[in-house]
Amino acid sequence: MLEIKNISCSIKDSNVDILNDLSLKINSGEVHVIMGPNGTGKSTLSKVIMGHYKYEVNTGDILLDGESIKDLEVDERARRGLFLCMQDPTVIEGVSNSEFLRTARGSITGEKVNLYTFIKDMENSMKDVGLDSNMLHRSLNMGFSGGEKKKNEILQMKFLKPKYIILDELDSGLDVDSLKLVCENINNYLIENKEASLLIITHYPRILEYLKPDFVHILKDGNIKKTGGIDLALEIEKNGYTNIDSMIGNDNDE
Repeated sequence: MLEIKNISCSIKDSNVDILNDLSLKINSGEVHVIMGPNGTGKSTLSKVIMGHYKYEVNTGDILLDGESIKDLEVDERARRGLFLCMQDPTVIEGVSNSEFLRTARGSITGEKVNLYTFIKDMENSMKDVGLDSNMLHRSLNMGFSGGEKKKNEILQMKFLKPKYIILDELDSGLDVDSLKLVCENINNYLIENKEASLLIITHYPRILEYLKPDFVHILKDGNIKKTGGIDLALEIEKNGYTNIDSMIGNDNDE
């Protein structure tokens, strides 16, 4: 279980909270969606969960399987099973895709990765996500299109085998066919790893045609204001966020 308990956070050296007393519980095998207007803290939430150095947790806690991870470094959180598919994946010149993934996999498992088996598995997985095998030896995300970067993130997910997956606007930069392909890979992963959980951060419900959510949360002013099912996401698509206050009304379904 991943649990965010009454988190308030800000950018370091700032007194302005971006998230304000936010709580969210994601049980094993569940799919959750965070939606909300620009600037409400959706991407901040993903970065705070992963321990991004720019953010400071002022109050509250983050629990993974009942243990606090608030004071752990990013790599330690990753070893505990957290994975973030970033909105804008990092480019690392001089480090090849294969070097990065082989090192990361060995760091997660604590075991030496057999090169032959690794290359064979990686080539098959690259076919699954629609990436050309020559990207195996190219610098990480360097010269990749927006869609190729997102596919490369899903490739990393398949290799690192996390328990808790956060998708920060996976659908941005992907055409319809590519979105369907990466979502098929995610669904297959969830079928194979039934205890894995998924947190989707998105503006648009199109991705939810392929990744079926158990819960949809509306984030506003740094807090979850309303929780529902897929119908809530469809209502947002139809009416936008203009009338979000009337949607919330006096009934907080959190």
